[in-house]
Amino acid sequence: MVEYGNLIPRNFKNELRKAVRADGIYIYDEDGREYIDGCCGALISSFGHGNREIMQAVSDQLNTMEFAHPSRWRNDAIEEAAKEVASIAPGDLNDVWFVSGGSEAIESAMKLARQYFVERDGKGSAKFVTIARWNSYHGSTIGTMALAGSMGRRRYYYPMFREYPKIPSHYCYRCPYGLKYPGCGMRCAHMLESTIRQIGPEYVAAFFAEPVVGSTVGALNPPEEYWPIVREICDKYDVLLVADEIMTGVGRTGKNFCVDHWNVVPDIIASAKALSGGYSPAGAIVVSDRITDVLKKGSGHFVHGHTYNGNPVTGAAVAASIKFMKKNKIVENAEVQGVYLEEKLEELRGLPYVGDIRGLGLMRGIELVKEKTTKQPFPPEMKVAAKVTETLMQEGLVVYPGTGMINGVEGDQFMIAPPLIVTREDVDDIFDRLGRGLGKFFETL
Repeated sequence: MVEYGNLIPRNFKNELRKAVRADGIYIYDEDGREYIDGCCGALISSFGHGNREIMQAVSDQLNTMEFAHPSRWRNDAIEEAAKEVASIAPGDLNDVWFVSGGSEAIESAMKLARQYFVERDGKGSAKFVTIARWNSYHGSTIGTMALAGSMGRRRYYYPMFREYPKIPSHYCYRCPYGLKYPGCGMRCAHMLESTIRQIGPEYVAAFFAEPVVGSTVGALNPPEEYWPIVREICDKYDVLLVADEIMTGVGRTGKNFCVDHWNVVPDIIASAKALSGGYSPAGAIVVSDRITDVLKKGSGHFVHGHTYNGNPVTGAAVAASIKFMKKNKIVENAEVQGVYLEEKLEELRGLPYVGDIRGLGLMRGIELVKEKTTKQPFPPEMKVAAKVTETLMQEGLVVYPGTGMINGVEGDQFMIAPPLIVTREDVDDIFDRLGRGLGKFFETL
């Protein structure tokens, strides 16, 4: 067992390498070995490590003013950040509330949805129920775990929270209804309407969903019709549509935000991770004018807050990240290199243990199965996702593993989501390391 000193690590039994330096798309360990950061940590370092422009902006802000409490002060850095975020958001999503990460962003969206209906309809408003999906991850707080359906993360804490209703996700590879797209009639999307009607639309405040499901299923992209259908259903029943773009936003899928692929404008977007390029803990909700106008005309304030929401250092990191993204056409590069990565990964589809390959842009997932014809998963005790991850690290490629997609118990997958600054040559290198690693691992099965 590794000795961590006074630190409580994620897992005392994991023998992790020590990262000592990072630059561009690479991380280096204490022995000087190079690894391609093929998942940006957790889809965070989208603009690469050691980005001089973003680091300089953060340094300048630290040397100017590191903190000013948002209940008593305005500051230019966070207002500039809000302007930049709004500039890349769709439709009338023009107002931004900053926090320190994704869990806080989702909690903020949950609370704002409730407050919106109370302010609009009066304190007697019954609209408080939030619907989400199984096979989802929305955060690690008690509230966000209750909302989401990531079973492995929830089991210890289940007695502590109030459960929220959930519908199945668009898991076409393992359709929960035993149907096949496109003859399925998009039952997974229409299940939202059924659930709203069962609960009673007068009680339902919001529907939360990831445009491409991230860690729980591994880059699960939806059919083209999915998001337009759920937008229409939410409009029909006066339900707010909240897009969890904490992984998918800020260029990751080849669009500013993933919902842009379907020209859908949610009522709220939750963002984090790459929002600051990893240079400062950052999260945000980007909100429709229609919602903030109700607050402006009513109480005048969002009854919510955290010490670090709206802090100037995060503001500097966010503004610099988005400016860098625009100036260097990072979103356009993600689209081009994402198509190329997809083409390369398709070459793996014929391998014996590769069940499914999916995703959008530079967010791609590979599901591994024991038997391709029946889609039989490996037994959980084999820990296939963890072992593949280690084999790939031996080849100098870091990926993002996940398990439990099947009933919250079985299933192995991993995501490839490199920095958005990758070149075609970088993608070739990623694919070569991936191919070598999978080949070596499959020989052990």
